[in-house]
Amino acid sequence: MTALSDAQRPHGSGVEPLRAKCGWIVALGVVYLLAGLIALSSVALATVASVFVVGIMMVIAGVAEVINAFQLKSWGKFLLWILLGLLYIVAGFVTFENPLLTAALLTLMLGAALVVSGVMRIILAFSMKEGMPWMWVALSGVITILLGGVILAHWPVSSLYILGIFLGIDLVFAGVGWIFVGLGLKSRA
Repeated sequence: MTALSDAQRPHGSGVEPLRAKCGWIVALGVVYLLAGLIALSSVALATVASVFVVGIMMVIAGVAEVINAFQLKSWGKFLLWILLGLLYIVAGFVTFENPLLTAALLTLMLGAALVVSGVMRIILAFSMKEGMPWMWVALSGVITILLGGVILAHWPVSSLYILGIFLGIDLVFAGVGWIFVGLGLKSRA
């Protein structure tokens, strides 16, 4: 018997529901792309918007921590979770009060994290076994160190635009990706 079941076919039933929505996927990609272009046209505003998103996430995480504290049985852990939750909530509201200071701190942490990440990639590259593509990992590490170094060299001025640029670039690439996914699904229909 040579007939394949739907589950064994490469384009089985998992893709069919997506194919039916390919127009919506393309539309989502267009929205992402437009949002990314808007963010890149006003990177300072996009930076502030990304800081507000971080603040909202911190408040939500803090509320979740406080709620979780009431699920604990011991006072020591209860107080620790309450304090941690309140710290998140306060930090979230501080981001709303002074988004530019928050952007400066986030940009400083981003630059430092990129430098550390680049160093770790280079260490990883030189510890790879022979025959592995270690050179690409090392190159990635060097580029990451350079990117972090540029951010840190221009800090705190870079904090006005770096987060907005990264947000805009991410939205543009996500939008293009979704557009190609939707068009690819449509062409296979």
